[in-house]
Amino acid sequence: MPDRGAAGTEVLPLAPELLLRAYAAGLFPMADSREATELRWIDPPLRGVFSLNDFHISRSLARRIRSGRFRVTADRAFAAVMEGCAGREETWINDQIMSVYGALHRAGHAHSIEVWEGEMLVGGVYGVTLGAAFFGESMFSRRTDASKIALAYLVDRLRAGGYVLFDTQFLTPHLASLGAIEIPRATYLKQLHAAIRKDASFEAPGDIPAPEVLLSRQAQ
Repeated sequence: MPDRGAAGTEVLPLAPELLLRAYAAGLFPMADSREATELRWIDPPLRGVFSLNDFHISRSLARRIRSGRFRVTADRAFAAVMEGCAGREETWINDQIMSVYGALHRAGHAHSIEVWEGEMLVGGVYGVTLGAAFFGESMFSRRTDASKIALAYLVDRLRAGGYVLFDTQFLTPHLASLGAIEIPRATYLKQLHAAIRKDASFEAPGDIPAPEVLLSRQAQ
């Protein structure tokens, strides 16, 4: 596998409290596969981040959001979103990660946005919250643009809830097309330490906004 800036391995059970301390220090864990028994601590020299005011919704994505084809929820199917993210040929999400992030979700420190087509879960994104920082972990899509729709609603919720940092870990072409950028580790750590000292709430916005409300807020 490519070097992801590993800072070490963890073979003992990973407790939620240790995981939150790692995030506060700029680290996050990954496994080499679903079957792997060890976790690697990752500390990339360049960090992907979204500016919450610069998220880009293209015309085609806006049309898909307006279509009424999809229904969006928050924190209704966290475990299913994780399974969707892990359900690819190569994954860094093993059973230990599934377990500890499930515990974080039950403790109110991990959240998901779900995209439904009828009663079928077709996309989603999940991540960890600490102070006013959101650490995006993974997303998946079973329909065209479903993960982009999840991200659009996630960014709206983070903005409404008072978050100031959206960490995407790595920068991919998919994320770059939506406005994500890379920043050096030192810059990231400065932003991180400021963000975790602030208060924010993932639940504060309440109900999922209607498509036109989402798009009008995004345009502001």
